[in-house]
Amino acid sequence: MISKELKSSNGHLILGGVDSVELAHKYGTPLVVYDVSEIRKQINDFRAAFDNSGFKYEISYASKAFATVAMYQVLKQEHLHTDVVSGGELFTALKAGFPANKISFHGNNKSLEELEMAVDKKIGVIIIDNFREIELLEKVLQEKDVSINVMLRLTPGISAHTHKYDQTGQVDSKFGFDVESGQADKALELVLKNKNMNLIGIHAHIGSQIFGIEGFTLLAHKMVEIASKWHKNYNFTPEILNFGGGFGISYTEDDEPIEPSVFIEKITEIVKSDSKKAGLSLPEVWIEPGRSIVGPAGYNLYTVGSRKDIPNLKSYINVDGGMGDNIRPALYQAKYEAVVSNKMDAKKTQEVHVSGKYCESGDILIDSIELPDVQPGDILAMLDTGAYGYSMASNYNRNPRPAVVFVENGQDKLVVKRESYEDLTRLDLNYL
Repeated sequence: MISKELKSSNGHLILGGVDSVELAHKYGTPLVVYDVSEIRKQINDFRAAFDNSGFKYEISYASKAFATVAMYQVLKQEHLHTDVVSGGELFTALKAGFPANKISFHGNNKSLEELEMAVDKKIGVIIIDNFREIELLEKVLQEKDVSINVMLRLTPGISAHTHKYDQTGQVDSKFGFDVESGQADKALELVLKNKNMNLIGIHAHIGSQIFGIEGFTLLAHKMVEIASKWHKNYNFTPEILNFGGGFGISYTEDDEPIEPSVFIEKITEIVKSDSKKAGLSLPEVWIEPGRSIVGPAGYNLYTVGSRKDIPNLKSYINVDGGMGDNIRPALYQAKYEAVVSNKMDAKKTQEVHVSGKYCESGDILIDSIELPDVQPGDILAMLDTGAYGYSMASNYNRNPRPAVVFVENGQDKLVVKRESYEDLTRLDLNYL
């Protein structure tokens, strides 16, 4: 049972009004396809939830989920904010014409050069992660004799029930200033003393692929508690409470994500109530969705190749991509669903592994799935691959990274070219 409703015509999977089989033949495989209308729909769902809350807000797309020039151009069309975590993401956003004042800069080890770039480009806000960053940014701002908006990233001691590598809000985390030990108070004191840093808010992020509301309710209470404490002890009140992202999506029928409106309604309800009790004015509320915006909009198309049959065990169906274009199954044991694009009406007759072409036993894209009879040349579509697939792609085994195509309203457009073998050696230098 597929966890999402799919459109088909004449037995072919249709994406954004375009035949996926034709896309595979036109652009080759592996191929990453984004249905842009699905991206816009998810953005509008978040926006509608906030519009009903009465809060000032900002939806800041988390670039790490998927960052290309074309993606930033869609975000610009939708008047979104975005956050970046590297000089490369910042450069890409600016190259796309994305407004610098709508960019925030994350990261737990920003370099001096990255901070200089952010300051020179006059980005909207730098989210400070540690004490060394305070020192580096202070140096940059003094030398350039300019000021910039900043937030403090806090570690509030709240864990989300996700994969251990996806948990970022607990005390033992590489991110942010710990609240419990007093690090956050010390960081506040340092920043408030600096005339070149304009502290506008506080940020916390508790994890990724979160289905339960409990972590966010705890975070909402905690953020207002911190704001109230700082108001009393330092005469400082954050203008913005940034709750990060982590909103889960449905990869398989076993996943039960919560609608964005439920998260936002609960967060804003608590912030409103707790702020009133604390005698604070209502802050602006920010969130940073990434996966939940692009994940459901993405599809990976592969061509079926060889097959391995083992008596009394599941067969292996091998495709022409794998961990190089989607490492999440190998890295996180992530689960996905798939369909055969050119056999949407065919009856499922077998339970198989879907394996990649990379020279690793762990290169299994889907460990167990029911599929119809498949033959070499069939097109297999993995669903909901829009987040952290292409953005984490590699050239392992010297395989080129795939092309990316956007589809919308029956039109298809190539937005990232497929790498060539020549591209693989472009930066190599001769030794002899």
